Amino acid sequence: MSTLKEGRPYPRGAHFDGKGTNFALFSDHASSVTLCLFDAQGESETERVTLKECTNGVWHGYLEGIKPGQLYGYRVDGVWAPAEGLRFNHNKLLLDPYARKLSGQIKWDNALFGYTISDDPDADLHMDERDSAKFMPKAIVVKPDVLTKSPKPDIRWPKTIIYEAHVRGLTMQHPLIPNDIRGTFAALSDSAIISHLQRIGVTAIELMPIHAFAQDRHLLDRNLSNYWGYNTLAYFAPEPSYLGSGALEEIAKTVDALHDAGIEVILDVVYNHTCEGNHLGPTLCWKGIDNLSYYKELPGNPRYYDNLTGCGNALNTSHPKVMQMIMDSLRLWASVYGVDGFRFDLALTLGRNENGFNRDHALFHAMLQDPILTRCKLIAEPWDVGPGGFQLGSFPPGFSEWNGDYRDVTRQFWAGKEGMLSRFASRFAASSDLFNDQHRRPWSSVNFITAHDGFTLHDLVSYNEKHNEANGENNQDGANDNHSWNCGHEGETDQEDILALRAQQKRNFLTTLFLSQGIPMLLAGDELNNSQQGNNNAYCQDNEIGWVNWENADDALIDFVGELARLRKEHNAISRAEFVTGKLNEHGNSDVAWFNVNGEPMSNEDWNDPCNKAMAVKFVPPDKTGHAILVMLNASHVTVPARIPYCDSYDWKLLLDTPLKPIPNQQGEELVLEPRSIYVYEGRLISR
Repeated sequence: MSTLKEGRPYPRGAHFDGKGTNFALFSDHASSVTLCLFDAQGESETERVTLKECTNGVWHGYLEGIKPGQLYGYRVDGVWAPAEGLRFNHNKLLLDPYARKLSGQIKWDNALFGYTISDDPDADLHMDERDSAKFMPKAIVVKPDVLTKSPKPDIRWPKTIIYEAHVRGLTMQHPLIPNDIRGTFAALSDSAIISHLQRIGVTAIELMPIHAFAQDRHLLDRNLSNYWGYNTLAYFAPEPSYLGSGALEEIAKTVDALHDAGIEVILDVVYNHTCEGNHLGPTLCWKGIDNLSYYKELPGNPRYYDNLTGCGNALNTSHPKVMQMIMDSLRLWASVYGVDGFRFDLALTLGRNENGFNRDHALFHAMLQDPILTRCKLIAEPWDVGPGGFQLGSFPPGFSEWNGDYRDVTRQFWAGKEGMLSRFASRFAASSDLFNDQHRRPWSSVNFITAHDGFTLHDLVSYNEKHNEANGENNQDGANDNHSWNCGHEGETDQEDILALRAQQKRNFLTTLFLSQGIPMLLAGDELNNSQQGNNNAYCQDNEIGWVNWENADDALIDFVGELARLRKEHNAISRAEFVTGKLNEHGNSDVAWFNVNGEPMSNEDWNDPCNKAMAVKFVPPDKTGHAILVMLNASHVTVPARIPYCDSYDWKLLLDTPLKPIPNQQGEELVLEPRSIYVYEGRLISR
């Protein structure tokens, strides 16, 4: 028997001090908490220790001789009254919410549920007395933290270019990565991946969820899996399958390697809900530890959860201990593993209280005042499925936001929809109508055309309809309105004219993305012509559908993306730190000017003409040493006669064009804009 001492209530979790381990678990409504120790295989429970001390709702105790590598879990006892939101069941082994590393996977069995499963509509009210320990993963006591060593790149927001990727999906099919590390953090640090990221010029890689997550039982039954990982099981532990070596240091080494290459690391984090589902979900952790504290219950009926996320439950971020758990998790990943930023999935849920969404929610204030997190990039996904579930532009200063309206408007504009010119111009100029208040900056808008959720860029120009049959839901899942256009043929084709048009549309989308004010986010594989075979909801496709296909890589497209990244980094006119407003600089040039195709300032008639799909915009840098950028666009299906706007301060030089048919540089000279085309010019000040 291990000798139990009083221990400390903080830090929570299991902490080894060189001689023994302190255990601390929050449960405000429990009557007792038992620490369960297991053998090295996690199969036999070797000892149970009742934690006798409870300080401010935190149960704690110190055990001498308990070292790193020890497997453990908890049993928490209290009132079983599901109708009142109390779901304590000491028969269920529970994972430590602060577990730093996991051993084993969930083995689905009805014993994992706190109630006895049956067809009875009140089944969840009846306690199940089977022991769940042999079906549960176990937490592992780890040695003291090993910090990352390389300095952070500290890329300024205006120069940030984000690359959204999946640890497994990005690396599984790369021909130069050794088979034994594909799909792991180690693969991300391979020179093949890093050299590619440098070639295309991105400054940050945003990783889809890497917190340990649960595999859905219903997906496994269909021989599918929760590939994306938006189903968190542990906020402090990495997904075990992403550790090729099995060591936590693998993450730090990968972050160091990316930092050495000048690339920041942003994590997509899911603090809005957990993998325990609704009232009929399993009892794995929070539900059995303190259901009333951890989750938002349905007002007036705590038997049920307030399902603001569409995933069955929502964490109660207004509870101070839940808020502390989130903050502790964020600080761990930022300080121990050296992560540079976070993208908050369904961030609207994080800011909800009893009155709905509140941009002044205490959790947001906690993040924005934290000395570690204030040095991180914080990005919100500004929607959920609750009331008023779309709040783009509503987050407090200090947060950037995924701009879903940018995605939709840009897709519609290049698909040729009428009446989009004015809306497109607003999105192209960093959506100041949404973000330019309270001293927010253009980088408040994270612009994207494709993301993990939806079509890839290749599929966006190849399919009018989703093709999700492989998901096993009769093609009923995924968005129906994708604002896509297949260029005249559904799916893959050998028709050269269609292939040429699709290639040009890809260049149009990419050029728009990289030249827009705000922050560009590129979906991994879009620079490679990656396809998901028309699947716009590949969340369960841990296979060739969901993985990036490197075999079809187009060197010309890769280099085109690299050139766009170089232009963005070199030209402050398009990577501005302030919103463009039309104000004049010292040379009498406004920071932005909009022109019709005749080279004249846009009139109200031009803006309001629903058939007008062509224009030009000039961006002027904030410093007199920089160069202006002129962008001429034609989203129509016909050629459009045009003139380069006359700007007597500048000498224009064509930098790139998406039809790959260069046109004249001279101001005032007549030219023709090809159908569905963009032309980008650099303007150098003329000496006087």
